[in-house]
Amino acid sequence: MAAAVPETTRVAIVTFDGFNELDSFIALGLLNRLRPHGFTAEITGPGLKLTSMNGVSVDVQQPLEFANEAEVVLFGSGIYTRAIAENAALMDRLTLDPLRQLIGAQCSGTLLLARLGLIGNMPACTDLTTKPWVVQAGVRVVDEPFHARGPVATAGGCMASQYLATWVMLLRAGRQATEQALHYVAPVGEKEAYVQKLIGVVQPFVAEPLRPDAP
Repeated sequence: MAAAVPETTRVAIVTFDGFNELDSFIALGLLNRLRPHGFTAEITGPGLKLTSMNGVSVDVQQPLEFANEAEVVLFGSGIYTRAIAENAALMDRLTLDPLRQLIGAQCSGTLLLARLGLIGNMPACTDLTTKPWVVQAGVRVVDEPFHARGPVATAGGCMASQYLATWVMLLRAGRQATEQALHYVAPVGEKEAYVQKLIGVVQPFVAEPLRPDAP
């Protein structure tokens, strides 16, 4: 009997100039650990090349419109996010659909979700600098590292990208695959505690895996 082919999970790591490296690269690295499970995470954005807030230049792997067709869309933060949120020509290129996509954001990326009308009355997380702007956009901000409702999630703090990645892995690959991926990257001597901490924060927001074959 032939082995089951993993369900495809294309992840758009939506990134703009001035991006925070921790937001984009941590999620990218963690999610690509699940390539055997059908995951492919790619830097997605406008243009051909992007430069981070610390001067690191990277090639764009997918155009911004790729986010409209990917199964998962994650927004990081950056120093120009407020201007990007006000750039109608840029934001109108995004037509996301929470009925068929998992959509997450962290820090100032939460402002982009608000701009796209994807938060609604859901409590949201963000960083301390962005909080006044998100509140001004009509969103109730909670002082938590992670919060999700259904297919939409937000996280606060640069290192909170690991919570977004864990959320995606739990929903699309199940607990066993998630634990294996996190265990691999966890600090030596702290692996069990690290894995359980991440899953402990995210699990209350995960009703059940979206994949019927997930453990």
